Amino acid sequence: MPECQHSEFELIARFFTPPPPGSDAGVALGVGDDCTLLAPTVGRQLAVSVDTSVAGVHYPEDAPADAVGHRALAISLSDLAAMGARARWCLMALTLAEADEGWMEGFSRGFRALCESSGTALVGGDVTRGPTAIGVTVMGELLPGSALTRHGGCPGDLIAVTGALGGGAGGLALWQRGERDLDHPLVIRYLRPQPRLAAGEALVGLASAAIDVSDGLLADLGHLLECSGVGAALEPAALPLAEGLVDALGDAGARQAALSGGDDYELLLALPPENLDEARARLAALGLPLTVIGRFEAEPGLRGVEEQSDGGGWQHFHGWPSRGGSS
Repeated sequence: MPECQHSEFELIARFFTPPPPGSDAGVALGVGDDCTLLAPTVGRQLAVSVDTSVAGVHYPEDAPADAVGHRALAISLSDLAAMGARARWCLMALTLAEADEGWMEGFSRGFRALCESSGTALVGGDVTRGPTAIGVTVMGELLPGSALTRHGGCPGDLIAVTGALGGGAGGLALWQRGERDLDHPLVIRYLRPQPRLAAGEALVGLASAAIDVSDGLLADLGHLLECSGVGAALEPAALPLAEGLVDALGDAGARQAALSGGDDYELLLALPPENLDEARARLAALGLPLTVIGRFEAEPGLRGVEEQSDGGGWQHFHGWPSRGGSS
């Protein structure tokens, strides 16, 4: 891999300095100074989240550079989606073992493309040398009191999920087997997840709690139950499976991937039953299905899943061998 000899400032100027944003972007001063200056919308709260992607842990080291750029931003934007926030700005800190110009061009292309499609302005960051890692901070806006949090689930609420499950784990499994068809639906789901930003905004005022499915359905449902102080009954047979998942992993493997595989970045909701039809109608307008997979209950604990199912999901300091290089 040829290493370029440019300074970090030249690399930032070449690959990570976008054109000046429009007047509606809320950026008073962008890339190139000690700080960026932002102008949040009057009367809105800021939602802020940060994620780190490490080569060989969060994505395969041989993944296409543009997919790595897309994915690094997408997983952070997914946190804004789970809160129902509108994406506005991001910061990106890139640490590279070596600065290969071809890789950086691809990475920046994938990152910028998702910035443009999601309405997110890159407003600052850093490039440095070291073990390859990407830190992305995202900032979004929402009306005070409107945020979808993990704490609002109530007994009687439906457990619902957007889109389909298991695609992230299925795509990783195929990649680890040597599959390199970048048009395979499961590989796309893994390498280029789509943050459900429009869906999150559409569900504000309807869902009582939400979380994005990043660490696995059971693990993330567990976070909702703990934060909301409720239990749940799950209906595994109702899980919406990603296209091609059963063909790739078999029936049992597909079910396990949907329950515990993670990397799906769908939205998992607590939804009052009376809001189901409206929620489905709003998401249908976005071309996205909403599937009911259970119900929240007053009794603590999770029912409906066999004890042998691995409900732990991914935990960085415990790990999960079946996930290979993911998070």
